[in-house]
Amino acid sequence: MILRGILSETLTTQQILELTPTFICSQIKGSFVCVPCVSGLCVESPSQSFRSYSVSSSDNDGRCSAIANCLIKKISLGHPTANGGITTSKVTPQPSDTSNGITGPPRLVRSRAVRRDIVRDWNFDEHKIYESCVVIEVKGLSKKMIPLKNTATRSSCSIPSLFISLSILCILPISLFFFRSSPTPLSLNPQINLQTSPNFIKVYVPNLPRSLNYGLLENYWDLDSDSRIGSEVDNQIRKTHIGKSSKNFLPYPENPIIKQYSAEYWILGDLMTPEKLKLGSFVKRVFTAEEADVIFVPFFATLSAEMQLIVNKGVFRKKEGNEDYQRQRMVLEFLKQTEAWKRSGGRDHVFVITDPVAMWHVKAEVAPAILLVVDFGGWYKLDSKAYNESSSDMIHHTQVSLLKDVIVPYTHLLPRLPLSENQKREILLYFKGAKHRHRGGIVREKLWDLLINEPRVVMEEGFPNATGKEQSIKGMRTSEFCLHPAGDTPTSCRLFDAIQSLCIPVIVSDNIELPFEGMVDYSKFAVFVSVSNALQPSWLVNHLRSYSYEKKDRYRRSMAVVQPIFEYENGQPGGIGPISPNGAINFIWRKVHQKLPMIKEAIIREKRKPPGVSVPLRCHCT
Repeated sequence: MILRGILSETLTTQQILELTPTFICSQIKGSFVCVPCVSGLCVESPSQSFRSYSVSSSDNDGRCSAIANCLIKKISLGHPTANGGITTSKVTPQPSDTSNGITGPPRLVRSRAVRRDIVRDWNFDEHKIYESCVVIEVKGLSKKMIPLKNTATRSSCSIPSLFISLSILCILPISLFFFRSSPTPLSLNPQINLQTSPNFIKVYVPNLPRSLNYGLLENYWDLDSDSRIGSEVDNQIRKTHIGKSSKNFLPYPENPIIKQYSAEYWILGDLMTPEKLKLGSFVKRVFTAEEADVIFVPFFATLSAEMQLIVNKGVFRKKEGNEDYQRQRMVLEFLKQTEAWKRSGGRDHVFVITDPVAMWHVKAEVAPAILLVVDFGGWYKLDSKAYNESSSDMIHHTQVSLLKDVIVPYTHLLPRLPLSENQKREILLYFKGAKHRHRGGIVREKLWDLLINEPRVVMEEGFPNATGKEQSIKGMRTSEFCLHPAGDTPTSCRLFDAIQSLCIPVIVSDNIELPFEGMVDYSKFAVFVSVSNALQPSWLVNHLRSYSYEKKDRYRRSMAVVQPIFEYENGQPGGIGPISPNGAINFIWRKVHQKLPMIKEAIIREKRKPPGVSVPLRCHCT
């Protein structure tokens, strides 16, 4: 777009060229620039408006110089003609005042603004539009104002061209924004919020003895058998597959009791993957603690605890003869000798403690670290032996905090149902599990008694074996809603099985923490109910029946979007290989990355404490 004429015929070309930018900038008192001139100069109004823009002597030199360069350009225009009294400018040219004998260009006076309704009714074919772009007052030239030019034919700065200019100016920044932006597909979904963050988090993995991770897998598969419920599939794998598999790529147990806590296996597998194969991973492994953001502890804490429960459950709470306890001590003794632990007190170390009984004997010692847990239920005991908070058996809730710890998803046990395969659902509400639980699970018993006789409600007692799995698949895929009351802990893998089955979760809890909150909006696909409401007769079923088909369909579509987020498995032997960029592992590391500022602050604060000073754990955050 070209800046239209603002130079008088009374000035020769030589005079115009002598008006240097420096001179004009020093002499300008003010100017009013209309849209075409603004667009030509690329000068933006502070108010983000396309109305007149005033340039004062206090503006920066660059802007003033740009305007000055515009002013000294010689632009040839035709002679002005009548325009029928219609003008788009804030100034109107008037005949020169010759009463005092002074001749010169027409004087310029401010005119009234044209009403929008008049502009709307203009016929652009019948009117010639008079154009004015700039009015300036220059010292030394104030007695000889510079007239505005117009052409005998329709000006290129007409109303249509003005509208086109405005459209281009509005569309261009928007189009540039979209071309320059490359959001991930998930960020376009309203229930997922991925804030801008670096491309990776740097993680160091200390060289713990193999007996504390993959060696435990070897010991597990070397067992003759496991007599516990759910171990049938693992016993079959021992007979048919393990002897043919490489010791370096052993699978994690399929026993549902253990598999639901398998995050430790998949996270370490991603870290063990060669960098050239880590496509889409948010974590970058480094090989010195000094360059790391955090230090990942490669201890299979869940598998260690479950091995002890298989071999000798009777000594699990004891230290004598407890191999799990010995392994816990090995881990801490190894770490506490490192400079990294001494420097931070373990605050930048990451432990995976998904099983509520994992690291049971040393929880107080690892409490300052970053803990990856499925919920906070395993971090305090409120059973018949420990109701008094002063009890030595009490593990205080203040040892875990959303400021430093990360809630991670259970590993789901049921296969994913694609939205395209979803079928009509006849059951209103479905639940399968144990009726009698401890602590918070008392609510489950009361709900069971209230719902067992309701029409289109199925409450089944079940166990995590092969038969129970098939029943759960059928039940969840044919039900509108899936009940999720608390058990021994506030959450369970049942929630993530429901999501994979596109069964809308009904979460009955007053105190629940969920994975990736702030990134995932659970209110888009789950129903949250207070315990007090759920325990009112018929309240829950009436509430669920009030949901329209459209709303349930919307929830189900939102669930289909977040299904991959709760997926750990990558289908690679030993879990070592590329992972899904939008899977659980990347989301876990993104959440850890969000905690880093607070963790680094805690490390710095700890350094300035005088020797011998002990500050008790006192963080109670939600």
